[in-house]
Amino acid sequence: MSKSITLVLALGLVAGVSACAKKSEEVVYADPAPISVEPTYTGKYK
Repeated sequence: MSKSITLVLALGLVAGVSACAKKSEEVVYADPAPISVEPTYTGKYK
């Protein structure tokens, strides 16, 4: 076979393998927003 046919077949094989590869899902963890704000200490009695 000629070099060009071999190159086309090799690229087709690589493309086929990469298309059939198992895709891994990306997991994103987000911190939830605080429900309420804690009171701050002022050092004085009110």
